[in-house]
Amino acid sequence: GGPKVYDISKYLDDHPGGAEVMLDVAGQDADEFFEDIGHSKDAREELKKYYIGEYKMDEAAIAKMKADAEKAAQKGSGGSSMIFILVALVAIAFGYYKTQMA
Repeated sequence: GGPKVYDISKYLDDHPGGAEVMLDVAGQDADEFFEDIGHSKDAREELKKYYIGEYKMDEAAIAKMKADAEKAAQKGSGGSSMIFILVALVAIAFGYYKTQMA
């Protein structure tokens, strides 16, 4: 297992904050960014629609990520419950590219 991966390429134009904010964190762990915004329960439900799988990571990388998340949470920069979110750059870039070339 590993962090969750979402293909939000079809949601870019509908995102209330605009596509740019999502593209800025594409391809990286967006947990902290997502939590800092203070997304609503509805936003979290909407996100579930775009779940496509988990990013494959070895156990050492997962352990390091969890440790980093715990340190961030202790400093007060994490949410009350950490959700592992990794936006798939390839899926977003490809989807966005397709919409621009159509």
